[in-house]
Amino acid sequence: MLSLHTNAASLSAQNSLSRTQSALSTSMTRLSTGYRINSSMDDAAGLQIATRLKAQTSGMAVAMRDTQNSTSMLQTAGGALTEVTNMMVRMKDLATQAADQSSSANDKTALQAEFKSLSDELTNVVTNTTFGGQNLFGTTLASTMNFQIGASAAETMAIDVSGANGNFTTDVSNLASADLTTGASAAITSLTSSIDNVGTLNSQLGAAANRLDHVYNNLSNISTNVQNATGRIMDVDFATESSSMTSNQMLMQAGTAMLKQTNSMSSMVMSLLQ
Repeated sequence: MLSLHTNAASLSAQNSLSRTQSALSTSMTRLSTGYRINSSMDDAAGLQIATRLKAQTSGMAVAMRDTQNSTSMLQTAGGALTEVTNMMVRMKDLATQAADQSSSANDKTALQAEFKSLSDELTNVVTNTTFGGQNLFGTTLASTMNFQIGASAAETMAIDVSGANGNFTTDVSNLASADLTTGASAAITSLTSSIDNVGTLNSQLGAAANRLDHVYNNLSNISTNVQNATGRIMDVDFATESSSMTSNQMLMQAGTAMLKQTNSMSSMVMSLLQ
């Protein structure tokens, strides 16, 4: 029906052109940002899932840093214990030499002087070995250590080396009062036990550090896959979206041309009145 008041063809063309323009705007936004979802209107459910995955990935990234810091802390203590073992072995050698009949009183005095110097350094290691300003042997290792190994509150790892650490610190304290001039044989016995105790503590720390290393590798694997999942939800497929944009651009051109044609239909009504 030809009418001056209602141009149905024009209204239809305008409606189609509006939808095409909206689709084109969406495609251009996606291509400019690189994201398929730029607002909840694009994919409400997908945005919720992606947000949850992003939070998990972020938490795991922090947990990965935590495990590396914790590993460094344990390695710091382990390195100190390795040096302690070297000093104790030397102290045992000195005690063994002092216990022999061939060592004179002057020899024993000289041996005791070196022994005392090493004993003082053992005390220094226990007192001043720190990580992040916190004493390791006096505080950190003296109680159960709790490590955060994941993004949730339940993902923790508890390591307790307090027993072995207590034996070690007690041994160091006892060795400080040892005297090779009068008790070389007793010092040999004490050092044999002390070296074993240091080895036990160092072994426990090494096992904990190895576990944290595996935790880090597992977190890295999980984080990679979670990020891939997030990308599949959030990231735009440039090939598909470019094709969609080209199609919408062509529809915009065709729609604009048709709107121009429909607007000229009123002149056809006027021609009937001539």
